[in-house]
Amino acid sequence: MLTEFLAPARLPPGQRIYAIGDAHGCVARLETLHDRIVDHLLDHPAEQATLIHLGDYVDRGPDSAAVIDLLLGPPPLHGLRVVNLMGNHEQMMLAALSPTAPDQVVSFWLDNGGGATLESYGLHPEDGPTFESIPDEHLAFLRGCRTSHAAGGYFFAHAGIRPDVPLDAQDIMDLTWIREPFLSWRGPIPAVVVHGHTPSKTPEVRAHRIGIDTGAVFGGDLTCAVLEDDRIGFLMA
Repeated sequence: MLTEFLAPARLPPGQRIYAIGDAHGCVARLETLHDRIVDHLLDHPAEQATLIHLGDYVDRGPDSAAVIDLLLGPPPLHGLRVVNLMGNHEQMMLAALSPTAPDQVVSFWLDNGGGATLESYGLHPEDGPTFESIPDEHLAFLRGCRTSHAAGGYFFAHAGIRPDVPLDAQDIMDLTWIREPFLSWRGPIPAVVVHGHTPSKTPEVRAHRIGIDTGAVFGGDLTCAVLEDDRIGFLMA
């Protein structure tokens, strides 16, 4: 049973959003969470349901390639809309795979979990990454990830926003990398931001943000926020 609480924002009537935090190569947990979303949706049908993955599909965990394969497949349930957002780890991976990538860019990615991603493709990190070593459809998926999504009183981004910048003028580096001043912001903000990127032991629900990176790759849960009307609940795997 999903326990619901009063949310800091609201979705229009008939809409429900399932938002999943950072999977980081934990494909078994992501599959389990998809199954729980399907069970919830079948038990509680919605007029319009959207599944949003908040980025960081790759790196650190053992099955980055399998996570992308899963996301390239059909939605967990027919009729469920899926939105895949860009995370900073997808950015690092694409930058490191460039044929003109400086050594420090490649090293930065490998130092931040990129070696595990290469191994998930059957490659050896010491051989160095290249675009030719990754399936074309996986590269197209990475390049095609959106930077943000808006619905009702919510704004979805991997890391957060620059609080004093309009939503339609946000820089991609802030959307995928920012922590402060966003996390501790106390001023007005144009929408409640649902994000991952900054791990916490449990979901963080604040007046201006909902953080759902609960550190799955570090032994925590993989978390899905369930948003509907003015309510919020959480599914875990």
